Amino acid sequence: MLGSVIEMTDLQRSTVGQVAEQVGVSVRTLHHYDEIGLVVPSERSFAGYRLYTEDDLMRLQHVVVYRRLGFGLDQVAELLEQDADVVEHLRRQRDTITDRIGELTELVRSIDAAMESEMSGYRITHEEQREIFGDSFTDNFDDYQAEAEQRWGETDAWKESNRRTKGYTKEQWEQIKVEQDQVNARFVELLQGDVDATSVAAMDAAEEARQQICRWFYDCPREMHANIAQMYVDDPRFSQTYEDIAPGLAQFVRDAVVANAARA
Repeated sequence: MLGSVIEMTDLQRSTVGQVAEQVGVSVRTLHHYDEIGLVVPSERSFAGYRLYTEDDLMRLQHVVVYRRLGFGLDQVAELLEQDADVVEHLRRQRDTITDRIGELTELVRSIDAAMESEMSGYRITHEEQREIFGDSFTDNFDDYQAEAEQRWGETDAWKESNRRTKGYTKEQWEQIKVEQDQVNARFVELLQGDVDATSVAAMDAAEEARQQICRWFYDCPREMHANIAQMYVDDPRFSQTYEDIAPGLAQFVRDAVVANAARA
């Protein structure tokens, strides 16, 4: 930990300058430790210069290690006064360092994972889009993306969605499509069963649709979800997507989502 191991046999009576060079601390720091009583040289030369003994150097070694572990000077002084057992000090220092190593190792893993995600820059290809979502979605994807960015590019939701989805694998997009199909199938079942769009069953389906957005894209409060659903009837492109699944589905989904938002 000291960067340069103190050789006790060579430094049994060492001057401030010699100790500073060997330990890697400044002369000024050693003088300060002396002034506050933290590490006081036990002897003086005939000329009055401070001289460090073997015991002084051992105490200094503990001080330097504790300081590098982040302890303040008052804490170091308290630790040194708790006991005079060198082995106990070394054991405490070792335990603290081991804990730090564990924390830093976990931090490195987190950073590596983040770097891998950022550097991979995986983007689903048009071929994979076509395979998963079909020709209509793929052919218009770039236009939808550009329009959405123009509308919402500065919003937190857009930024969060971009952050999450840019690294999704093909398998993850397939899972998203499966969940969307399941929700839509439930809406169709309710619509064709003449279940009212404001019923509990329809609102539950709307809530599952909202939860899917939260799970995969961004936090979507119920009011925001209702505003999105309004586009299902206001924008012919969105309406057509639902109408292609089942006639009347766009209005049914919109009404169920709005009812779910009001229920909250």
